[in-house]
Amino acid sequence: MKRTIFGAAAALALAASAPCAHAQSFINVLTGGTSGVYYPLGVAIGKIYGEKIPNVKTQVQATKASVENLILLQQGRGEIAFTLGDSLKAAWDGEEEAGFKTKLDKLRTIGAIYPNYIQIVATAESGIKTLADLKGKSLSVGAPKSGTELNSRAILGAAGMSYKDLGKVEYLPFAESVDLMKNRQLGATLQSAGLGVASLKDLSTSSPITVVSVPKETVDKIGPPFISAIIPANTYTGQDKDVPTAAVVNYLVTSSAVSDDLAYQMTKLIYESLPELQNAHAAGKEIKLETAATGSPVPLHPGAIRYYKEKGLIK
Repeated sequence: MKRTIFGAAAALALAASAPCAHAQSFINVLTGGTSGVYYPLGVAIGKIYGEKIPNVKTQVQATKASVENLILLQQGRGEIAFTLGDSLKAAWDGEEEAGFKTKLDKLRTIGAIYPNYIQIVATAESGIKTLADLKGKSLSVGAPKSGTELNSRAILGAAGMSYKDLGKVEYLPFAESVDLMKNRQLGATLQSAGLGVASLKDLSTSSPITVVSVPKETVDKIGPPFISAIIPANTYTGQDKDVPTAAVVNYLVTSSAVSDDLAYQMTKLIYESLPELQNAHAAGKEIKLETAATGSPVPLHPGAIRYYKEKGLIK
């Protein structure tokens, strides 16, 4: 009997120590609204991690995107998140106006991914054809304190306007904005996302639209991290010409609390699973390993640095 009890105790002690070698990690992927680009890419990333990282359980969380994602990372409520570059800089600097009460010092970058294009789309019947035409009209600027909303403030400011110049301001995610436009309750929406965002595709196939240009001189007034870009013709139904606009780079970000080994695996699998990301959304085609380690306003995670050194991107 004593031998049995001793054997059971030894077995329990061994079991208690085993998780150190085979502990299950948890990766919560923080994305954005389900009708944007972050979410389908996040679902693909969650699937890749779940299948290719041993002893990992994944979850994909829909959020209000950049600002909320960064706050959740700081709070330890996520392991990897999508964010816009300007939101990331604001979080690192602790800009209260951008929604950050203090500096988010636990943020660490995994890598640069694709550029977000500022896509201002109006219903044809609204008569909105230029930025100046937005004066006195209704515009959805994105969810409150989201990366899109910060982009809206920047674009309008560079065009010599503020929310006070608009007839009505709606603070809505992408899908809700489009629903109002379909019901003739909203003139235009500004959506900061990869090209071919689902909400705008949906809108363009259901009613005539105008894609509003953001001229280069307006973009130059804002400066980095904004750059001039083009929304190619036929990105959306009825858009038969290239449209100049602004773009800002997106990043995948993690926390300093994430282990070097896990961050290494997360980084490696992003840039070595690009075909899967391209299948998840067209924006995945713009993710390049060559530019992954560049431009972040926040330090790279040591695990990411290890991968980039292996690939010769960092000496």
